[in-house]
Amino acid sequence: MTMAGGSSAVAIMALGVVLLAAPSECARAFFVFGDSLVDNGNNNYLMTTARADSPPYGIDYPTHQATGRFSNGLNIPDIISEQLGAEPTLPYLSPELHGAKLLVGANFASAGVGILNDTGIQFVNIVRVSRQLQYFGEYQGKLRALVGASQATQIVNQALVLITLGGNDFVNNYYLIPFSLRSRQFSLPDYVRYLISEYKKILTRLYDMGARRVLVTGTGPLGCAPAELALRSRDGECDRDLMRAAELFNPQLSQALEELNARYGDGTFIAANSFRVHFDFISDPAAYGFRTAKEACCGQGPHNGIGLCTAVSHLCANRDQYVFWDSYHPTERANRIIVSQFMTGSLDYVSPLNLSTALHIDASLMD
Repeated sequence: MTMAGGSSAVAIMALGVVLLAAPSECARAFFVFGDSLVDNGNNNYLMTTARADSPPYGIDYPTHQATGRFSNGLNIPDIISEQLGAEPTLPYLSPELHGAKLLVGANFASAGVGILNDTGIQFVNIVRVSRQLQYFGEYQGKLRALVGASQATQIVNQALVLITLGGNDFVNNYYLIPFSLRSRQFSLPDYVRYLISEYKKILTRLYDMGARRVLVTGTGPLGCAPAELALRSRDGECDRDLMRAAELFNPQLSQALEELNARYGDGTFIAANSFRVHFDFISDPAAYGFRTAKEACCGQGPHNGIGLCTAVSHLCANRDQYVFWDSYHPTERANRIIVSQFMTGSLDYVSPLNLSTALHIDASLMD
């Protein structure tokens, strides 16, 4: 599982307030694909070690229960749902996802997955991206049965889609072990080019399946995660290899999205600069009201970065003071800052337009 994205009070513009006030029955559908940064419980239904369904995960969630989200509370999709004025999407594997709940959308994400099918093999039974897309097709069949083919197509075309992939392809593949298969097969620059070519196929498939507004997050500063500080850093500085990987990957992803937009229409794919957002508060946590960006709130060992967050882990008292909840994933408060930049940030953070602008344009077209 990876801090692949990302990851002060949320700055909500007047438009955002309008969006929050929108009644849920009028909200657009929301679909989520990707890894542990955006999984909200699919892995609870699978035989895998990549799960977050036991305390202290969820300690600050409204129910104070572990839900499968890799967070102390809400994750990025939950906070985007707030902005849409909608209830959170259910995991696709949830038995509760039927009837009217289908109109809200669905979350297909699964902790541990990457762009490549061989990423995260140590987690065994996870929903790889090819299967996530297959489930999206199944979902559309259920939606057609509920509302008819024409309305189902409209719901999908008008939906917001979030996809978060890439971090695991480095953390849980290329750099998982010394002399990994992929690192013997590819130099890092060649591996990044291969990842981008495969990612473009995934995004093209999403478009072919009806997605017309897709927020694509790049990888965060992977080498700065507490797990990597604990395992790979000697001086407490971000690991250079993983930072180089992110610095190669993100610009090439942005270029790929520009190429796809040239084909499908400007703004179909929105590039969210998770690296920039997250690095802002890693480089100056105090400016955002954090006490530390080098220590996880929950964990053990150096930087609280070794192993899983469990009931016997060291747990911080004030989660709002920490950028990282566990060895890879942001706290709810950090997630809120990330989403606020996606919503209202400048072109440095989200391009070719921010999410509030995109939602405003889409709402005007739907009127």
